[in-house]
Amino acid sequence: MTRTKNRGQYDLGYHITPPKGLLNDPNGLVQFKGVYHVFYQWNQNDTTHNTKSWGHVTSTDLVHWTEQPVALEPVDWFDKNGCYSGSAIAFENKLYLFYTGNVRNGLNERESYQCLAVSEDGIHFEKKGPILNQPKGYTAHIRDPKVWQGKNNDWWMVLGAQKEELTGDALVYHSDNLMDWILKGSLLDEEFDFGFMWECPDLVQFNQKSAFIFSPQGLLAKGDEFNNLYHSGYLTGVFTEAGKFLIDQQPFKELDRGFEFYAPQTFQDDKGRQILFGWMGVMEPEVEAAVPTVQDGWIHNLTIPRELKYSDGQLKQQPVAELRQLRQGSPLIMEGKAEASLQLPTFQNEILVEWRKTAGSFKLQIRKNSSIEYDARLNRVEVSRLNWLTGKRETRAVTLKNPLTQLHLFLESSSLELFVNKGEEVFSLRYFPEPEAKTMDISACETGKEPHITLYTLEN
Repeated sequence: MTRTKNRGQYDLGYHITPPKGLLNDPNGLVQFKGVYHVFYQWNQNDTTHNTKSWGHVTSTDLVHWTEQPVALEPVDWFDKNGCYSGSAIAFENKLYLFYTGNVRNGLNERESYQCLAVSEDGIHFEKKGPILNQPKGYTAHIRDPKVWQGKNNDWWMVLGAQKEELTGDALVYHSDNLMDWILKGSLLDEEFDFGFMWECPDLVQFNQKSAFIFSPQGLLAKGDEFNNLYHSGYLTGVFTEAGKFLIDQQPFKELDRGFEFYAPQTFQDDKGRQILFGWMGVMEPEVEAAVPTVQDGWIHNLTIPRELKYSDGQLKQQPVAELRQLRQGSPLIMEGKAEASLQLPTFQNEILVEWRKTAGSFKLQIRKNSSIEYDARLNRVEVSRLNWLTGKRETRAVTLKNPLTQLHLFLESSSLELFVNKGEEVFSLRYFPEPEAKTMDISACETGKEPHITLYTLEN
């Protein structure tokens, strides 16, 4: 696969991007024979959401990625209009890909087929075709199979779905052999009226708790919550051997408070870590069409890999430790200044902003485009940017559970990922500053609570 020759001033270095065309959902995250595999939805020929393949990259360190041949192409009757999202299982020296085949019939009506493809080398895949029947009581909006192994060496699958009354749901299937599946019913016993479709479901299990991660469509904005086009978040509870998820008293919580995060997927590696990738790209169609990289022949990226943990009643995300390999040379240190301007040595930076105890109010501006503001009185973090279509400033915000003690930023030329209080909250966003803007400015720091700033230049 050949990358677009001129990737433009907003090209990304350490994020996974498509060689050309459009990237969306991360798919098939897995570690197979010691190698990390990331697949992703890919329109190879255009920057629109038309016919999708499965792009494929591999890595031995979660940092440096090698492009592989396309894993799945939409060329069969059961996936001719797109090989949609799904997951991967490594079992008995084979790699199994579960995905949704998207089809438009002669009347332009949607048909969905849950399909399987198998590989012995992790590169070349043999399609086995559909493995499930369409369940009664549901529309054709059934997709995104996530498969995992149970405690009894059996197999479970959860599928995003839409009921005939146009409400979201998740379906659970069970298997003893990865080929023959039995429908167990809805994942949740209780009625949970929450949007018109649930995409990209995932069931993550920790020691004493499980998390049901999904991406509901159709939520209405509510204060600082649900202000994007679509959203991704989770419920916590327990997954039973009967195939039910019993939710606890915690409400649905967004996984990411930024602008573009969507369709996350997790997998467990051989170190026992739960690792998450998300898509940084869900946006209104007119905003997407105006993304500056479209003129360079590509659009969208995945997040950096994040380790997902459960503590204090919530999920927390932190950059995987391997990303420290990207650091180049000695860091730039700044301490004890209430007003300062730092010249960014490159557009690829990792920045730690820390306080000895807790932060006071402040404002941090990045390349005269995006800003991070903290109101200590309200314990509220607000992130803003200039919208590249309208030129207007737009914001996202969250009130923290605990006082602010740390910010951890990963910057690129057009990507920003912010981890607050060691992943208690996360903001992900694209931004497109003017190329001559190369400073990070801090101002309005509360006296006596000036931060300690460590800036690393990262490998491009």
